[in-house]
Amino acid sequence: MPDTATSLSISESRTYSISELAREFGITPRALRFYEDKDMLHPARDGMTRVYSHRDRARVTIIVRMKRLGLPLADIREILDLYGLGDNERAQKRKTLEKFRNQVKEFENQREDIEIALGELQKGIDWLENDLAKIGPANDQARNVAAYDAVARKQLDDA
Repeated sequence: MPDTATSLSISESRTYSISELAREFGITPRALRFYEDKDMLHPARDGMTRVYSHRDRARVTIIVRMKRLGLPLADIREILDLYGLGDNERAQKRKTLEKFRNQVKEFENQREDIEIALGELQKGIDWLENDLAKIGPANDQARNVAAYDAVARKQLDDA
């Protein structure tokens, strides 16, 4: 039976290249470098090559998930910075809970705005369809089609 501590240390000691992480998470290497510039990732270096650790991979997981939830990078970094304070991640979890609650409120406000906009658009569509039905088809519609056809044929003939 494999030793759990040994297999854990092996998986934790595994390293990743920038292209491996980018491919795994469906992001670009440039995004990973950007997160590094924002002090959210801290890959080791082997010459000019970035070497990402198990910890970096876990941080990318958090970054990608929280970005999908619409959290700004500043909030994500704030949450990442609270990891490892020795408080059983209590501060990090409280901050994450606060950010999630704020994001839910933001999405609810956006949903209300979208519902209002959809209602206004539907009213506009109904009015336009009604007005066009009253006006009826254009008398010169056939003329416009014939004119377009003549221009298109001339361009084809000239080519």
